Amino acid sequence: MRRRGRGSARCAPRLSRRRRRPRMRTTTRRRRWRRTGTRSAARAGCSPECPRRWAPPRSPAGSISPSTPVEPPPRRSASSRQKISRRVTEEVSLDPLMNRTGNVWHVFIEGELHDMLYGYRFDGTFAPHCGHYLDISNVVVDPYAKAVISRGEYGVPARGNNCWPQMAGMIPLPYSTFDWEGDLPLRYPQKDLVIYEMHLRGFTKHDSSNVEHPGTFIGAVSKLDYLKELGVNCIELMPCHEFNELEYSTSSSKMNFWGYSTINFFSPMTRYTSGGIKNCGRDAINEFKTFVREAHKRGIEMILDVVFNHTAEGNENGPILSFRGVDNTTYYMLAPKGEFYNYSGCGNTFNCNHPVVRQFIVDCLRYWVMEMHVDGFRFDLASIMTRGSSLWDPVNVYGAPIEGDMITTGTPLVTPPLIDMISNDPILGGVKLIAEAWDAGGLYQVGQFPHWNVWSEWNGKYRDIVRQFIKGTDGFAGGFAECLCGSPHLYQAGGRKPWHSINFVCAHDGFTLGDLVTYNNKYNLPNGENNRDGENHNLSWNCGEEGEFARLSVKRLRKRQMRNFFVCLMVSQGVPMFYMGDEYGHTKGGNNNTYCHDSYVNYFRWDKKEQYSDLHRFCCLMTKFRKECEGLGLEDFPTAERLQWHGHQPGKPDWSENSRFVAFSMKDERQGEIYVAFNTSHLPAVVELPERAGRRWEPVVDTGKPAPYDFLTDDLPDRALTIHQFSHFLNSNLYPMLSYSSVILVLRPDV
Repeated sequence: MRRRGRGSARCAPRLSRRRRRPRMRTTTRRRRWRRTGTRSAARAGCSPECPRRWAPPRSPAGSISPSTPVEPPPRRSASSRQKISRRVTEEVSLDPLMNRTGNVWHVFIEGELHDMLYGYRFDGTFAPHCGHYLDISNVVVDPYAKAVISRGEYGVPARGNNCWPQMAGMIPLPYSTFDWEGDLPLRYPQKDLVIYEMHLRGFTKHDSSNVEHPGTFIGAVSKLDYLKELGVNCIELMPCHEFNELEYSTSSSKMNFWGYSTINFFSPMTRYTSGGIKNCGRDAINEFKTFVREAHKRGIEMILDVVFNHTAEGNENGPILSFRGVDNTTYYMLAPKGEFYNYSGCGNTFNCNHPVVRQFIVDCLRYWVMEMHVDGFRFDLASIMTRGSSLWDPVNVYGAPIEGDMITTGTPLVTPPLIDMISNDPILGGVKLIAEAWDAGGLYQVGQFPHWNVWSEWNGKYRDIVRQFIKGTDGFAGGFAECLCGSPHLYQAGGRKPWHSINFVCAHDGFTLGDLVTYNNKYNLPNGENNRDGENHNLSWNCGEEGEFARLSVKRLRKRQMRNFFVCLMVSQGVPMFYMGDEYGHTKGGNNNTYCHDSYVNYFRWDKKEQYSDLHRFCCLMTKFRKECEGLGLEDFPTAERLQWHGHQPGKPDWSENSRFVAFSMKDERQGEIYVAFNTSHLPAVVELPERAGRRWEPVVDTGKPAPYDFLTDDLPDRALTIHQFSHFLNSNLYPMLSYSSVILVLRPDV
């Protein structure tokens, strides 16, 4: 994810609380409100129509307010509070005797609710130096709101050029009209997944997509068949929770395109839908459900990228939108003088292991599984979820004191309560859980993330080792072999399996696959930060010349390298994941941090897919080949019974420091046996193949050959002639390899 902001605090915050008086405000978009009871008749119970809110002990908190298109400033100081004139249909002050059960505040609403919006106002102390931001003039969004209404059109400010207009939640109805058409979870074994990281808007926004509603969930539905053809059976969807794409617009022309700045975790992004805020956001919910349902029909699971490490409210200079105005000291990690810990690099840190916050996160995840039918989650900067919370004490977390407990805010925990809670939840324990096992505060847990045998990890070490070996760096032959086996050095000792490793070479954050072989340096000046942002240590190689304009020989080598990376992904044990557009060599011009560009840089180029159809064809065939080979998606780590390592000669692997050749043969229940070799030297090689009595090796993949001969399919017109051209090698059990190339051969009967 995009990193920004500065760290702020190093010590634990105070435990003080401030009283707050609740007010409830409601409004209708057509200014209709019928109420059949009086304020004193509000019930101390819940129904689908009752907004509810947690408040800390001895703090009569919670009030509900409106949401018509009223646009107060995003933040005001204690000295500048002033009464705001709003179009409010009804405001109800919550009575602690009638509207509170334990620490949950609630209100029962009767009447015409279909066009009803709501928000909260909290009366109390506004003292940022103590961590309190209670301001009666602010109407804040319910963290549990199922849809958030503000602006209706993506990238267009509200009236008065306001980029932060008033927001409010949709009153939930006790029924749903959506037809799931019998949809059920696909529940693929994780070892069988091929994951496609996708940005929802970027996938169809380019004109060449030719869809009716570009950049929306409905627009993406019309392209799901393409993903099925590509061999993808799981989408990892970049953030689709409600966020503000215009959050940078007050100071620059940049957009928050990626969406790693959540406003509300229950609400789908309304401006990713064709209907926008119509029907109080219910159409947005149904459009997301349609996307999931149609993906499931095509055999594609849906994993959401969730950002429970920080929110859009930023540091002390950020807006008061929701969590900060409800209870800042509970939802964020704070220091004694109200400063925000910044383990996220984005200004604040979500207080994940606080009892209230972790229950909120579990409630949210369960909602997306049970109500929205998603199949799992990828947790951005998941290491933050293992850090000790503000107000940490063993009684608060475990219910009993622990001798010698001296945990301070932000300390990594061996058994984080939140991870424990998610892992053992009867609903969440059965879905895909993927951790980005590091954070911006320096905590790196790849191979060591607390897992309960259910958590997988983005394997950043796989990415780094594979990049270096494929580009010909000495000293990585042994590490590369570990990666091909599913990284047992990381996962086997802890009881995990190869499929707990999510293997990737490129992702949204960093170079695309095309740029990885085109640029040695990053070119991030368009981001407006003088090229200071983005990763400097990219482990890329431009193949001899910098930039897209290069000699033909350089371009050919780049194509070979892209194919080599893709072969590596598909023959490695574990779960392969590749980024949207890498299947045709999408370029971002060397920009490795395109978080702020709503443009062709981040759009999937459907016209380029046709232009570079040779690479696209190769990727489709490689994903298909992986699925046809039982041995390339094993349940457990391969052993010597079925896997044998080779060098230039069979059974003699070279693990020396200067080795640039790795090969293996794998017994396969469907193919019989396959032979895979990588030559990352600048010199060609002739390799000797393992002897198999009564059988001969037949080439299938050779990245050193031009398309379509890089993958020999059965229906290739001159396939037999192509193989015959190598018969003098194959008859001698040999095969020639170009420099920087990879091959796959399959054992066939010798007839």
